Amino acid sequence: MCKEIKNTDDRCTNEKVQGFHVVAVTNRTLSKRPYLEQIRKICEWGPDAIILREKDLTEKEYKDLAEKVLAICKEYQVPCILHTFYQVAMELPCDGLHLPLPLLREVTAGKSASGRWREKFAKLGTSVHSVEEAIEAEKLGATYITAGHIYATDCKKGLPPRGLLFLREVCEAVDISVYGIGGIKFHMDQWIELGKCGAIGGCIMSGMMKM
Repeated sequence: MCKEIKNTDDRCTNEKVQGFHVVAVTNRTLSKRPYLEQIRKICEWGPDAIILREKDLTEKEYKDLAEKVLAICKEYQVPCILHTFYQVAMELPCDGLHLPLPLLREVTAGKSASGRWREKFAKLGTSVHSVEEAIEAEKLGATYITAGHIYATDCKKGLPPRGLLFLREVCEAVDISVYGIGGIKFHMDQWIELGKCGAIGGCIMSGMMKM
């Protein structure tokens, strides 16, 4: 259900998006500021979480970056969810991990590894692109999923968005939290649409990295 939204202005870049969970997704190639300065800027805005998604880095590079980002997030009390590099996440003080679905399948196949994950990660997420994947993600133990892409976006040039009907079908198929992703901005009309579909919130990449 869509919660009451107190702010009805069309744009709310400098305010919290009322009534929804807002997740920032990083992409250092989009930032005009020094990267850590941009992370601090995002934390000052106050998202409900930051997903540190820098998949092109080596594991060592990612760990070095994650340590710095986690420190900034801790300062602002913003949860930081690490992405892809699960061994790094196991070593660092974080309780959130986001994995591509094929990798989630792989690492949850071993019972011993799965047990350690359940103890460490309160938030375990993955990205889905179909209702079937959403159902599978829930069975694999995901506590939340991102579903997309919902709106047209430069990140997926040439690919038509899956749209709001897709998001609604995903939300109806699972009992875990669903976040829309793809082409989501600080426009309240978009957030109202996400809420009406049953999503708990949405993810913003470009808007966060360019704010």
